[in-house]
Amino acid sequence: MSNRILWLLTLTVAGLASLDSSAAPWPQSRSDAVKVVAEIRRVVADEGVERLEKVRIGGIDQWVSIRGSDRRNPVLLMLHGGPGWVSMPTSWYFQRGWEEYFTVVQWDQRGAGKTYAANEPSVIVPSMTREQMVADSEEMVAWLRREFGKEKIFLLGHSWGSYLGLEVAQRHPEWLHAYIGIGQISNAPESERRGWAWTLQQAQEDGNAKAVAELQELAPYAKGTAPVPLQSLFKQRKWLNYYGGMVHNRRGGDAEAAAIKLSPEYSDADVAAVWNGNDFSM
Repeated sequence: MSNRILWLLTLTVAGLASLDSSAAPWPQSRSDAVKVVAEIRRVVADEGVERLEKVRIGGIDQWVSIRGSDRRNPVLLMLHGGPGWVSMPTSWYFQRGWEEYFTVVQWDQRGAGKTYAANEPSVIVPSMTREQMVADSEEMVAWLRREFGKEKIFLLGHSWGSYLGLEVAQRHPEWLHAYIGIGQISNAPESERRGWAWTLQQAQEDGNAKAVAELQELAPYAKGTAPVPLQSLFKQRKWLNYYGGMVHNRRGGDAEAAAIKLSPEYSDADVAAVWNGNDFSM
């Protein structure tokens, strides 16, 4: 073994030995755990950016989280799914790598997450339309371009957000470096039909008589282009998610729901309001 390798090993062992485990007690509460997450993800780069603030969009206060290792990087705005299924409170575990290459913006849309908690629901009910939410998306992109002095940004849409993203890309292609679709909505009724058929097949192969019966009760599911009643949609989603339709090879979204409770961006009240905002938006 060369002297150089021995020297590096010595430094590593010395560094580990210097860590005082007693100085970092096991988290005893949500608040303690959130402080740990917040500290380990804190942006410490000299040119970094770490902001959590309200922006006036569409006539109401809407919350954004803006994070990145270098403010000179291009801006990436993520449009979350749902409507109402926010990505800001779970972004702490999936977006850290993105922040090396982009200034990443998580935005809680009208009626969702921190934005839902910041506004009286009865006041915004009339504005909960696709047209208004597309307009909000346009306004948010325009604000980011001004705020960061960027001629163009990157736009990423997930599920419901992919509908908003395509609308913005179609209307303002000159504003974007690129649009990225995740769980892209293209033919929603056909997606519903295929999701139902796949779920029924999984339930049959699993010998799950209850799931098979509940799914068959929905037939014919998503026929034609008629809207699917929400109760039918929820029943299909229950079993779809159970068989890994939400997270591959994972039953249900319990892990993701638990991750929300560790969000540094969310207060206790915000966490409690997540599900109300999700129901409200749906």
